[in-house]
Amino acid sequence: MARIVYAMLMSLDGYIAAPDGDIALPVPEGELHRHFNDMMRQTSFALCGRRMYEVMRFWDSSDREIDAAQVELDFAHAWRETPKIVFSTTLRDVGPNARLVNGDVENVVRSLKSETDGQITVAGADLAAHLARSGLIDEYRLYMHPVVLGGGKPYFQSGLSLTLKPLGTESLSQGVTLLRYASAG
Repeated sequence: MARIVYAMLMSLDGYIAAPDGDIALPVPEGELHRHFNDMMRQTSFALCGRRMYEVMRFWDSSDREIDAAQVELDFAHAWRETPKIVFSTTLRDVGPNARLVNGDVENVVRSLKSETDGQITVAGADLAAHLARSGLIDEYRLYMHPVVLGGGKPYFQSGLSLTLKPLGTESLSQGVTLLRYASAG
């Protein structure tokens, strides 16, 4: 059975995007980027909400590889090789190695979790909140960037109530601190 991990970069004040929706956090460089490359290579399936998938589609394009740093090329290849399930009621199609699902999120994810080995990652706060309410997230990884956005899209959706237990912390490059938690309930 797979473990489902919700992992996102966030500001010290708890936001994954600025009020205008822009991902206003510093771009991962070198060592931090390699950390995320490794995580993507360890991912058996990536679950994405529509908005996060649209941001990440950036990595689907081979045009992206022109003048790209090796660390970016490595991530692009890992992204393309990882199977994705995109949950959206508005998208009509998705890119390569992705499957579109427009309903029954909980049953699709429960089935995938029971039929898959390894790690399933979740990207997108709304999707993560839905899965958290269903008790499907095994681990929360909060990558705290030393910036304050002052508002925007929170890592934890408003109204979501969870009791978590600490699994550990890790200091990463660019001043990022990884905080890991598991559901206590």
